[in-house]
Amino acid sequence: MRILMVCLGNICRSPLADGLLKKKITEKELMHLHSVDSAGTCDNHIGQDPDTRMQKTATSFGCSIEDLRARQFKVQDFNDFDLIYVMDQSNLENVLSLARTEEDKIKVKLILNESHPNKNLEVPDPYFGGENGFIEVYDLLDKATDCIIKKLEE
Repeated sequence: MRILMVCLGNICRSPLADGLLKKKITEKELMHLHSVDSAGTCDNHIGQDPDTRMQKTATSFGCSIEDLRARQFKVQDFNDFDLIYVMDQSNLENVLSLARTEEDKIKVKLILNESHPNKNLEVPDPYFGGENGFIEVYDLLDKATDCIIKKLEE
């Protein structure tokens, strides 16, 4: 299973979701079966490291994301990934607007529907907030990626 995490700039939420899921896949020794990447819907941060505040938050919980670099979502990603998890409604609309077929659209899901089925909740963007916002995002994505790992193990 090839999984892509998508947020706006690919420097806060999606790199954390990427790092968390990779860590859990590694811990469960499932690397040979699954791969994870992340992207953003805008091009503002292409090539940049994850936000230093998110790196600090991830590290404080034992997750490393400093090696990730921001990239923009592209239509080719529909071919390269089996599942595309987006962080909020805006990302959902942006990704779906690039979908070519129903098959592309079926791959795109709000990530918090994994931990809160059919609620269509959003992962808030912590970029303009304080430290607590980054911790809140960590908690939400940690739970969602736990649910994803359970499905991958089945």
